[in-house]
Amino acid sequence: MTTSLDSWSFFDKIYCISIDTRIDRRTEAKKQFSEAGLIDKVEFVLVEKHTDNPEKGIFESHISCLKKGLQAGAKHILVFEDDILIRDYKPQVLREALSFLRKNPDWNAFFLGAIISYMKKTASKSIVEIQFRCLAHAYALNRDFAKTFVQQEWNNIPFDDLLQKQCENFFALSPMIAFQGGASSDNRTVALDRLRRLLGGLPFIQRSNEFYQRYKFAILCGHVTVFIALLTTLLAIFM
Repeated sequence: MTTSLDSWSFFDKIYCISIDTRIDRRTEAKKQFSEAGLIDKVEFVLVEKHTDNPEKGIFESHISCLKKGLQAGAKHILVFEDDILIRDYKPQVLREALSFLRKNPDWNAFFLGAIISYMKKTASKSIVEIQFRCLAHAYALNRDFAKTFVQQEWNNIPFDDLLQKQCENFFALSPMIAFQGGASSDNRTVALDRLRRLLGGLPFIQRSNEFYQRYKFAILCGHVTVFIALLTTLLAIFM
């Protein structure tokens, strides 16, 4: 019988970035990984928080993990951040998505969770092609793309923005299973972090974003229908 661990064998190297002082985050992350059946495959990469520029620290941490995977000869490198939440994980769904990637080896990035600006159906119901917007807390890069991507040097562009600028052949699990937790942000967007919390937190925002992108046409049609109905009613009253 296939176990949940088999679902993760597609990834040759799996890393989790964690600030060395955040033992609380690592403890929770280990719990999440254990429940998803991949705790024995994850290597925690401990980093020091960049005191002058946290966004530079985040960039350097991700690039370091990708380089580490490339040096180890990995074909597919999966990277987590330590505030990860894994919800509604179904091994069969992940296996189906990874089967699609095996049959389409020209993919560049694959996300277990993210905020996106577009999605398109594929031949598999378990994976969608996406336009990435932000949140690089659970993603994998194909080796060829990673080799090019890690050549970039810090140029005051956040890591998420760099991914967004090179968004081509990006895919995501459907439905997504990885969410950023409620821990405070380590980058400089404090105001944005507070706004996200007021809106229900990143997990809620991410789920809402995915729902909207999946049913965008129906939602827009619904709004148009309501508008026409209201307009027709007003015209009937005042004419």
